[in-house]
Amino acid sequence: MMDIGEFIDRERARGDCYRLLAACFYQPEKDVFLRDDIFNNIALLLNVVSPEASALASQMAEAFSRDSEEELSVDYAKLFVGPNELLAPPYGSVYLDGDRRVMGDSTMEVIRFYEGEGLAMDGDFRNLPDHITVELEFMYYLIFKEIEALEKLDFAGARAFVDKQERFLEGFLNRWIEPFCDKMAAGANSGFYRTLAGCSAAFIKDSQAAVTLPEGLRHAKAAH
Repeated sequence: MMDIGEFIDRERARGDCYRLLAACFYQPEKDVFLRDDIFNNIALLLNVVSPEASALASQMAEAFSRDSEEELSVDYAKLFVGPNELLAPPYGSVYLDGDRRVMGDSTMEVIRFYEGEGLAMDGDFRNLPDHITVELEFMYYLIFKEIEALEKLDFAGARAFVDKQERFLEGFLNRWIEPFCDKMAAGANSGFYRTLAGCSAAFIKDSQAAVTLPEGLRHAKAAH
């Protein structure tokens, strides 16, 4: 049976996968991404949670090295930014609320979810609350809080944050990640964004399956 230390290590890897994948959806800067070795780090971390996604992350690293910064920037714009119609809108409401509209009912629900955790959007942030980067980073935050509780042997608190992860995935991110990634893969010219699409979809699927405390920890009581 997995002990608490092993479980925390796995959860830390799972949380860092969300954080680093979110970074992949920002404006591509080859010097920064390669300097930080972001893709090989993702591949190593993903191997703990999703071997399928890890293999795709390795391909993603190779593709990023091959694709020019101009090719990546052009793909990024046409997929996610515009000015023309977006080939892969990175907003949950486009997929969840119909009519390809932003700031729909599901966006309001996402905002309430954030507010329930005492979070608010940074006034300088120029994207919408259900942008792919925000939802991925929010999952990282929930896992961080779960780990924080586990390190204090607050198993009830950890269970509460696991429940929140399940609800957020089932209610939002997991419901739109597949159609979003399908559009990204179909619309991308660069190998990087095609493999990022496959990697993201595989990771979210496997991460959702991993959102549970081991049996021993589910019923454990805090040490006094």
